Amino acid sequence: MLAGCGLGGSDTPDLPPIGTVGKAVLLAPLTGESANLGQIMQAAASLGGVSAEVDVRDSGTTEDSAVAAAQAAVAAGAQMIVGPLFSGQCRAVADAVGRAIPVVALSNDAAIGGGNLFVFGITALQSAKTMFGYAASRGLQRIAIVVPPGTFGTRSIEAATVAATGFGVTLSSPIVTDSAENLLSQLQTASGGTLPQAVYLPSVSGDFAAIASALAGNDLQILGSDQWSTIDPTRNPDLQGAWFAAPDPVGFEAFSLALSEQTGAPPGILAGLAYDAVEMARLLGRLGQQSRDGLLREAGFNGVLGPYRFQPDGQCDRALAVLNVAQGATTLIGSSSI
Repeated sequence: MLAGCGLGGSDTPDLPPIGTVGKAVLLAPLTGESANLGQIMQAAASLGGVSAEVDVRDSGTTEDSAVAAAQAAVAAGAQMIVGPLFSGQCRAVADAVGRAIPVVALSNDAAIGGGNLFVFGITALQSAKTMFGYAASRGLQRIAIVVPPGTFGTRSIEAATVAATGFGVTLSSPIVTDSAENLLSQLQTASGGTLPQAVYLPSVSGDFAAIASALAGNDLQILGSDQWSTIDPTRNPDLQGAWFAAPDPVGFEAFSLALSEQTGAPPGILAGLAYDAVEMARLLGRLGQQSRDGLLREAGFNGVLGPYRFQPDGQCDRALAVLNVAQGATTLIGSSSI
């Protein structure tokens, strides 16, 4: 069992014996082309050490396979579903099991939330709010965003627009490109003839390294999203001094070490999401609150990725850290709150 990562903090009441109240199911893609992700999810969930409280079922990679797994779990007594991972599967499962069964999706697609479906993945808006709030607190009021073409880029622009409004930031016209060619001149044009104070790079796909290189050395503060956690920004000298949103590394460290010892591989955000969601479901089960009302409890929850609180619209408010990229390491310089 992973010590020190229980949810609820000091206000958690005495719990009944294990296995005496609710039961949840984790839907993970244990077969198919995404089986490696499912195995990571299963390994993370097993760190809680209470397999009797949370069943793990194979969601496969299609909507039909996920629905079949969910319906079988509910028939077997599951009161809450954790997962699936992919947005199409999540919506199909939520529709199939009915409003009485809450579904805590591990997807980061905020658009699917609502009704009995809650989005637990780290969303574009969570990262944008963290970065724009911190930047504004440091006097950076003129920010540009550069994203690649595609769905993620569109979501990131929408999130940045909302975050900018909330913190009084002036957001330049978005630049949609996967190339560093003429990037500085594009930024200048988009920002009304002068370069912005900061540039937000939420995606690490495409020609990310070249884009970072084009920005470096131009008195621009580079900002990043939780997507930066999938790379090692400290290895890129052009990112020295950049800031990015990420789960609090202090809270994540014990979990990371425990899972690495078990699997031999470094864990990522998906593993943390799976662990936190399963532990939350276990807690609510032992409180007899595996329900929509249980998810919406005012106290929220605290996990290895940090504190979070579900909202009635199916979204999740999440506190993230702000990390600074230094030579060979990242340092904690700030955080958001819920």
